[in-house]
Amino acid sequence: MDMAVSMAKERAARISVISNTLLVVLKVLVGIIMGSVSVISEGIHSGLDLLAALIAYFSVKKAGEPADEIHPYGHGKYENVSGTVEALLIIVAALYIIYEGVRKLTVGVEVEALGLGMGVMGLSALVNFFVSRYLFRVAKETDSVALEADALHLRTDVYTSLGVLAGLVAIKVTGVTILDPIIAIVMALMILQAAYKLTKGAISDIIDTRLPDEEQAIIRNVLECCCDEYLEYHKLRTRKAGSERYIDLHLVVPKERPVSEVHALCDQIEADIKNSLPNTHTLIHIEPCTNMGCVKCDECGKIEGSQRRE
Repeated sequence: MDMAVSMAKERAARISVISNTLLVVLKVLVGIIMGSVSVISEGIHSGLDLLAALIAYFSVKKAGEPADEIHPYGHGKYENVSGTVEALLIIVAALYIIYEGVRKLTVGVEVEALGLGMGVMGLSALVNFFVSRYLFRVAKETDSVALEADALHLRTDVYTSLGVLAGLVAIKVTGVTILDPIIAIVMALMILQAAYKLTKGAISDIIDTRLPDEEQAIIRNVLECCCDEYLEYHKLRTRKAGSERYIDLHLVVPKERPVSEVHALCDQIEADIKNSLPNTHTLIHIEPCTNMGCVKCDECGKIEGSQRRE
């Protein structure tokens, strides 16, 4: 992995750790002062955000390490594991918030210092909005699963903070304190939805799901651009580990074609794919044409190979 890319990932993850640390301390202290379950729940949510940010930081740091003897394909899947762990943390946070909300609905709730709570929620939403936007940008530029998961985590925090802020405003206007745990439960449902998206995205790469259709189309387009240089291709397989893509395929060429020409063709295909899809590693297995009755292998092969197969 490029050193500049690795450093950009680490810098973004470090910023997330710092911002979450400050928000956790602030929310929990204010929530205790207020006696507000929604504010305390937001503090707990931010605590899990902090843990998730730490996991993301160490995962992108580890994923940036080069391949070694034990990990010949590199360390990219550390990012996928990080995304899965973050999803589990989100689920834990949501279940706890639901538990506290139901408990408060049962025993009742008193909320104080509403102005202080509204200020903290507004500040939290503002900070997490800008940090998550920065993380989304870096995640897109570096194709980082861990940073994307962390950004989604923080963006969820923006919505929940705004929800709590709206609830505190409603309590201040109406005096109905039971709105506090109700808002907390609604918040938890939003968090569970985010957890589902995170889990689905992270696990798909761990179990070697193929690349998305749009990326598959890019690969096929590269192969079609030089289709006059080979007879056909098949057994195209793709997968992803962190931000690293892995592609392998079988390429059929005329049996009399010089090895040096075939090697140059493979180099060109690999370079074109990498230019179109960054962080891509392509492995091409060459097969000679087995049509023994073919007098002019290259001519008839091009005709028969005009229909590509997977």
